[in-house]
Amino acid sequence: MLIELLGVLKVAGGTMLKLVPVTIALGLVFATLTHLSACNPGTPWWRKRDLVTDICYWFLIPVGARFVRIGLMIVGAALLFNIHGAEALIAFYDDGFGPLAKLPLWGQALFFLIASDVMMYWIHRIYHGSAMWKYHAVHHSSEELDWISAARFHPINLFIGSVMVDAVLLLAGVSPNVMLWLGPFTTAHSAFVHANLNWTLGPFKYVIAGPVFHRWHHTLPDRGGDKNFASTFPILDVIFGTFYMPKNELPDAYGVDDKDFPESFGAQMLYPFRTNGKAIEAKA
Repeated sequence: MLIELLGVLKVAGGTMLKLVPVTIALGLVFATLTHLSACNPGTPWWRKRDLVTDICYWFLIPVGARFVRIGLMIVGAALLFNIHGAEALIAFYDDGFGPLAKLPLWGQALFFLIASDVMMYWIHRIYHGSAMWKYHAVHHSSEELDWISAARFHPINLFIGSVMVDAVLLLAGVSPNVMLWLGPFTTAHSAFVHANLNWTLGPFKYVIAGPVFHRWHHTLPDRGGDKNFASTFPILDVIFGTFYMPKNELPDAYGVDDKDFPESFGAQMLYPFRTNGKAIEAKA
């Protein structure tokens, strides 16, 4: 039991340590870019009122996500394919399996990226409904939206909206090796779209999500908060009628309309279970 606990702590510590240089690099990059082309003037990210809360999300949530993803893959392999034991699991997953494994790794990565974005688009829309909004409200709660706010997700929101999607695609046969490509991209791109930048990406705004596109999503529902659901490919919002980027205008107000919404990490973890379930509208 002690050896297993030490193993878990080692994995958790290793995951957090890997985030340290990434965090420093992203912090420096976005501090520089924001100085040159901020979307909204105001407090720099390192002086955010709720910076400690964002840091907790940034380092703790990925650890939990990693363990849940591994757990889902183990359970899925056992239930669906009768695969048991560490060596058998490694052999089963290592290079993928089935038709998808016949694709080159870059093809699998592209398939994974597109398929996951389509699934997460619809899951994201479900989270904006009254039944699930109390979990997703945590992500929208930052009033000083910036790159480090990207990891602010309640575990239930993240696990159903992202981790489960990853597990489904890996169980469909995609090799876990694609995560070596997509992991860094996902982290950097998520930070990018939350960054305080006035970048619309011009004609490429339909190709890949950018800061202005996603920052509109964090505004009032009647201004953009019920639009721009795609994580990576805005063309999904174009296809399904939820694309919103008005010309010559920038988003400028973020948060949720709940004056009692807690600021601390622990209180936000408990928030969905304390609310009466009534949908919370985006902050005016």
